[in-house]
Amino acid sequence: MGVTPWTLRAAGGALPDGLPAANDEAGGERVACVVILPVANERELEVVGKALRASGAVTGRAARLTVGASGLESVPVAATYLVFGEAQARALGHQLPAAVMSAAHIVLVDPPGVIVAEAAAKRRLWNGLRALRRALAGS
Repeated sequence: MGVTPWTLRAAGGALPDGLPAANDEAGGERVACVVILPVANERELEVVGKALRASGAVTGRAARLTVGASGLESVPVAATYLVFGEAQARALGHQLPAAVMSAAHIVLVDPPGVIVAEAAAKRRLWNGLRALRRALAGS
């Protein structure tokens, strides 16, 4: 008949690839990737979301934090950070300890508004995502 039986292998809410939850800092565990974004409109966020999903499952599922007027509230410890804009990089630098910053791989790309408007910014985003994938593959 062509019916394949499926069974659940892992019970509970285990995350794929053995990654801890982005907001779980207990035990000093690090998440794979965190994306730091400025406040953006719906179109810009849609373009960024599509690029992250196209880059792979880890970046597609990455925690996305928005830098507001008061900066970042709390940032989980991560192996890699994808930062959209210099102002967001400064906010990340103010929030993270120096030891975490030196151990993490931080990729800085243009803000979403520039990525939507300029082809060169899209190229820089893809190059940044490629560097991020290499860093994730190495860790």
